[in-house]
Amino acid sequence: MAKGRNQRLRFKRRRNAETDYHRRSKMLRGGSPRAVVRVSNTQVTCQLVGYETEGDRVLASITGKSLVDSYKWPSDASRKSVPACYLAGFAMATSAISNGHTQAILDIGLAASSSGNRAYAALKGMIDAGMDIPHSEDVLPSEERINGEHIGDGIAKAVAATKKSIGGGK
Repeated sequence: MAKGRNQRLRFKRRRNAETDYHRRSKMLRGGSPRAVVRVSNTQVTCQLVGYETEGDRVLASITGKSLVDSYKWPSDASRKSVPACYLAGFAMATSAISNGHTQAILDIGLAASSSGNRAYAALKGMIDAGMDIPHSEDVLPSEERINGEHIGDGIAKAVAATKKSIGGGK
């Protein structure tokens, strides 16, 4: 740890492994809003965040709890699974598009970037809803995982019902 008068401390959010300031600075210079995806121990949070000089402003937000409260996601099902992340991204993008925000860049923070993970499931939901987000096709999870077929038949039916209640047809 940097101590002493000749050493300089890092910013607190960097010391606590919460923010990569170099990556954040590059994203903010782009001018597009950020599609922020965070997966906690209990649920997923998807937000569309715009940068302003006074501070970041949340333009649209969906959590795993709002999937249960506002849409037809089962209360006993996981709120951070691949299908739940997909639906949260889909619902957030639908809300953002209805408010006039059609493009963004993905911000997964300090989370590990492995292909097919939950953050990319949320990205797939945003893309399917109609948002323009730069990405590579090989990082997106398969349709079987998004539909919840790897979990069970009940989750696959819940995904279809929830997507329909969000307004995605199918």
